[in-house]
Amino acid sequence: MFQPDDPLAPPQPVFDEPWQAQALALADNLVQAGHFTAAAWAETLGQELRSAERKGAPDNLDTYYGAVLSALETLTESTGISEETRMQRRTDWETAYLRTPHGKPVVL
Repeated sequence: MFQPDDPLAPPQPVFDEPWQAQALALADNLVQAGHFTAAAWAETLGQELRSAERKGAPDNLDTYYGAVLSALETLTESTGISEETRMQRRTDWETAYLRTPHGKPVVL
């Protein structure tokens, strides 16, 4: 049975940064929309984590979320969307990000 060390202590945050939750939510949304399967997501993320381990990356959240981003990039590249379209979307997001005041959500 689950018994926390200190049941009265406030829970620790699940994510260090909002983008970490957003990256995992994006992966889930892409699976739910049928762009790739949950099995493909799990396999690709596992490959990215094994690759990071082979390169000597530390076993920490930075490595994990770096692998999440790499897996998302790998899978989205395999969806048939042209590189030109992906690069334009990236440029659009970067432009919107740079124009967005600190603390405000980025909107295209």
